[in-house]
Amino acid sequence: MNNANLITLRVWGDFACFTRPEMKVERVSYPVMTPSAARGILEAVFWEPQMYYLIDSIRVVKRVQWISIRRNEVTKVISVDNAQDWMSGKKQVVPINAGAGGDTDGTQRNMLALQDVEYLITAEVRLTPLAQPPRDNLGKYLREIEGRARAGKCFHRPGLGMREFAADFDWEPDADAALTRRAAELGQPVPQANEPLGLMLYDLFDHRARAAGFRWLTPDEEARQAADFEQTLTELKKGELTKRRKEFASQRLRSTSAAIKPAPLFFNATLKNARLDCHPDRVLSTTQGGN
Repeated sequence: MNNANLITLRVWGDFACFTRPEMKVERVSYPVMTPSAARGILEAVFWEPQMYYLIDSIRVVKRVQWISIRRNEVTKVISVDNAQDWMSGKKQVVPINAGAGGDTDGTQRNMLALQDVEYLITAEVRLTPLAQPPRDNLGKYLREIEGRARAGKCFHRPGLGMREFAADFDWEPDADAALTRRAAELGQPVPQANEPLGLMLYDLFDHRARAAGFRWLTPDEEARQAADFEQTLTELKKGELTKRRKEFASQRLRSTSAAIKPAPLFFNATLKNARLDCHPDRVLSTTQGGN
């Protein structure tokens, strides 16, 4: 790990919920932000296919406070086919009735969430193979991330585990100094929490797959792909021809890399001095996704 490539963002909000995956119906939060949630916040601020983030650590600025919330949730979803039929006028629109009360498509569920949270996210910035030096270099991206964070800019509003729990963020030059400063501002000692958290979700997407980068195919590349496919259809019967073309339309490549399939990774999380160590090189084994 190169310490010169580390960045730190301070994030805070009124509520947060980093849902434990073993809870099937009602949401229960982990007591600390997960690495995947931290990565989502950073990517909301800035992301390009030529770079990616590895979360190094998460520091807890404020003590954990739990809150129980009852929420209205939907029990039905609208299919794409139905939406298309409604838009074309083939079928009458049937809305989802999911408001409070006795609506048939909604239900009330409890959620055990966190309130008044604040964290310091430290991450390593790395380049993908799509980066083309000298145009693409770490210094360029580090400056871009810092500038956007200081100005409060983001591609979409980051959330603290859930979209409705919006996160505020700011740039911090040094994580330890920021932790000491915030403790003084809050009138409390620097957090010294030490707690084994057990198995925690690390991420749904392997960072080694994300490290390959992502780029949409150009129109010329898509045209060549289609032309190459058409050459394989010679002397096929009409029925087989139609079948093969449908398969190609649903499976054709649209980017330089294959889609990354979700595969949950877990690690044994431990909070030491209010700091969660979560760099994959240290907390994941080689078979789990460490380098």
